[in-house]
Amino acid sequence: MIAIVDYGLGNIANLTNALEYLGYEVEITHDEERLKQADRIILPGVGHFKDAMSRIQQLGLLPVLEELKETKPFVGICLGMQLLFDSSEEGNVNGLGYLPGDVKKITGNVTVPHLGWNKLSSEVPSLNDDVYFIHSFKVHTDENVVATAEYEEDVVAIVQKDHIIGIQFHPEKSGEKGLKILDQALKGGFIS
Repeated sequence: MIAIVDYGLGNIANLTNALEYLGYEVEITHDEERLKQADRIILPGVGHFKDAMSRIQQLGLLPVLEELKETKPFVGICLGMQLLFDSSEEGNVNGLGYLPGDVKKITGNVTVPHLGWNKLSSEVPSLNDDVYFIHSFKVHTDENVVATAEYEEDVVAIVQKDHIIGIQFHPEKSGEKGLKILDQALKGGFIS
């Protein structure tokens, strides 16, 4: 069973449909015991970083998430990926700190939010395809990067450290290719 962490700021309906299409049993929960019983964890997210961290703290999820990221495949999607990092300018707050790096506003001569299809660039051949992004902040890190997308400058699109994976784009909105990437993430990821 895959547990989607329900903290009130997630792309849950589309994500659930995508996972069920892939054949997974899905439960949406913030119950500690149900999360512990899951085989895999997805941390979704759409919205504001500070609000997300506040909700996670209010629900008392920090200890169980800390435990689960050590023992289970753990996938953060969109804002859920950003929450995996040390801190964010969006609200000037600390993140979960599972991966080194910071989240900063997208700047430059580009439209914000970054909205639409962009091609991934990766040393993993199966990842080099167009996927769908919608975000105004991006991760700044030099570690654990599996794929990027060019949006005037590189945007970190996929990260992986052991069984912790972050996906900045929306795989559930990226067609069959996005579903394959999501499935690959849930089955162990992109690096050996």
